[in-house]
Amino acid sequence: MFIQTEPTPNPDTVKFLPGQAVAGDKGPFDFPDATSARISLLARALFQIGGVERVFLGSDFVSISKQADTDWKHVKPLVLAAIMDHYMAGLPILEDGAEPSATVEADVTYEGEVAEIVEEIRELIDTRVRPAVAQDGGDIIFHKFEPETGIVHLSMRGACAGCPSSTMTLQQGIENMLKTYVPEVTAVEAVL
Repeated sequence: MFIQTEPTPNPDTVKFLPGQAVAGDKGPFDFPDATSARISLLARALFQIGGVERVFLGSDFVSISKQADTDWKHVKPLVLAAIMDHYMAGLPILEDGAEPSATVEADVTYEGEVAEIVEEIRELIDTRVRPAVAQDGGDIIFHKFEPETGIVHLSMRGACAGCPSSTMTLQQGIENMLKTYVPEVTAVEAVL
């Protein structure tokens, strides 16, 4: 088994591609800490490695975020070994009945014209933004739209969570695109 690695814009996160399905169409799954990894045998194994801070399971990749004071030369070989051991043992990635990471979408009901605007925003995020963000080992989730102010609230996950360039991605990339296609949007803000 050969596992490829790719750097991400976040220097503390590396994307691991095992050449096989990871979360497949069940995910993505974001584990910001070891406690949250109870539904994934693979994530639990990865959190046993010193320095691993966050695990994100995409459709066909695993993004690992390390602690800032830890060097990749110490963490990377152990992560590669853990992923390889997991696949070679034929273990499932997720426990039966595992549900994707809870989205951070606010419990807001949109009606009429605002509902149409929100649907357009969601479609743009799902078709144009999420695939690009997944290439960098992360994900982005719609949280809410404030029609009074035109502000869209989004949450960054995986490699994008805590990435130094995520603010620029939100402000210059996603905000500009949404403003272009949805004139009611005035700004984009991150939800932590």
